[in-house]
Amino acid sequence: MESSALSRLTNLRRHFDSADTATKGTGVNAGGGSMKVKVASEVSEALSQGRAVVALESTIISHGMPYPQNLETAKEVEGIVRENGAVPATIAILDGTPCIGLSVEELERLATLGTRAQKTARRDIAFVVASGGNGATTVSATMFFASMVHIPVFVTGGIGGVHRHGEYTMDISSDLTELGRTPVAVICAGVKSILDIPRTLEYLETQGVCVAAYKTNEFPAFFTESSGCKAPCRVDTPEDFARIIEANVKLKLGSGILLAVPIPREHSTSGHVIESAIQKALEEARIMPVWELKLLQPLLN
Repeated sequence: MESSALSRLTNLRRHFDSADTATKGTGVNAGGGSMKVKVASEVSEALSQGRAVVALESTIISHGMPYPQNLETAKEVEGIVRENGAVPATIAILDGTPCIGLSVEELERLATLGTRAQKTARRDIAFVVASGGNGATTVSATMFFASMVHIPVFVTGGIGGVHRHGEYTMDISSDLTELGRTPVAVICAGVKSILDIPRTLEYLETQGVCVAAYKTNEFPAFFTESSGCKAPCRVDTPEDFARIIEANVKLKLGSGILLAVPIPREHSTSGHVIESAIQKALEEARIMPVWELKLLQPLLN
């Protein structure tokens, strides 16, 4: 792991001036050009010293819940990361500048902006930056920026996937494609329950993504511990997963890794209630007349 830390340190020193990253943007060389990126001093210092940094997305803050609960949750999640010995790096775009690590004031701003901040996947990055806009990053955009500054681990609630009837609609989350081309380890509670989990796992296999489940042989289903789908591989300790990350980097596979951690057992009862409600809603949608579905479509988008 020391060689990996030294490699990150070398790359970081080439790209960043740690004395300035807290107050101004830093040009990151990308294919001969440059991109203005602001890295928080705490994150920059941790990376330069080879200490653990965990990337966090920001869409959950802007679109996931109302103010002030969103701000409280963001602070709580960052606090949990710190309590476990790592530095949190919440990622967002503010006034056209990608920010790797947010101050308390920046978190507050994003929380109060709410849905006025654009939900930003990889496809939206160029537009939000070029227009000087504010963007809350989804899984794909967060992975992109984390990889840019060599943050190897990203934690989120659940990833997107193949939507039900995706074989007809081609509605497939960019999260899956990003996992296939960006070498960041994503730790989550599984695929969001409303999605098609078996087809999502098939698509991840096509993308060459290593998918593992933590202390279980079954892939979890976000709100519940089990999905009925066998996990491609299992890890039982953080060290096991760290060895997979190291092998992925040393082999230069170029793809991400997904570790699905089941919801804690004490919360599974509530999870089953939610899952039952989802299944009931899907059944009602299945038998609903086509004309009613068309009337509802604008409300669902």
